[in-house]
This record gives sequence, C-alpha cells and structure tokens, in this order.
Amino acid sequence: MNLEKLVAVAGISGVFRLVANRNNGLIIEDLDTGKRSFASSRKHQFTPLETIGIFIDNGETEELKVIFQKIKDTKVENPPCESDASAETVRSYFGTLLPNYDKDKVLIGDMKKVIKWFNFLEARGFLDATEPVVEAEIVE
Repeated sequence: MNLEKLVAVAGISGVFRLVANRNNGLIIEDLDTGKRSFASSRKHQFTPLETIGIFIDNGETEELKVIFQKIKDTKVENPPCESDASAETVRSYFGTLLPNYDKDKVLIGDMKKVIKWFNFLEARGFLDATEPVVEAEIVE
C-alpha cells in the first residue's frame, strides 16, 4: 500500500494525486477523471496521506497506512461502517480497529474521514498495490 503521492486538500473534498509542486501551490490530479488542476497554497492547505497518523494512548501515533491495512485485513469479519453512520457506530467500529486510540484527541470527524478515505481509495484500487520488496545483500 503506497500513499506516497496522495494528498488531501483542505477546502476540496476527496483525495488527489500530487502531480507537480510549485512554489505557490500544487498541481493535483482527480483520481476519478484524471483532470489536473492547480491548487494555490494561499487558499488551500495540503496534507500528504503518508504523514497522517492517529493518536494512541501512549502519546504516539499509528500511521494511516497501518490503519488502512487493519481495515483491509478485518474487512470480511468486520466490514467498515459507512462514513455517514451514527457517531456511536463509528466509535464502536474504530474501537475494534484501534482499541487504544486517544479518545480525547481523535474526533468523530477524524474517524469518519479515515473510513471515507479507505472506501474511496479501495474502490479505485489504490490499496491493492504492495510495497516494493527490498532484498537484503548477502555478504560472504
């Protein structure tokens, strides 16, 4: 699962692929249409998905790709709830994925966004790619 070139843009719904970086913004590509557009850094904030983490009880964070992998691994026996489900349903589901998430710092909106992003990316096949395997050198 490679989230390297995927970004969330504040003010624009969805997840986008980063095409190019300019000093006054980013050129982003819609994952459905392939349409490219310029998003100004004066108007928008950008968050690469690979840098997002969910707070856990010990003050550390759990990477988004680890959470996505947990959703994917438990999808058959514990399918993800809808992102517009009730707050209690979303909290309950998120608690099964990450029982030690920080209940004071992780808001219901954050949980819903993680579920929404997972459903969006999985439907488009972005979570099927595997990480490149790096083979260790054997020294004799």
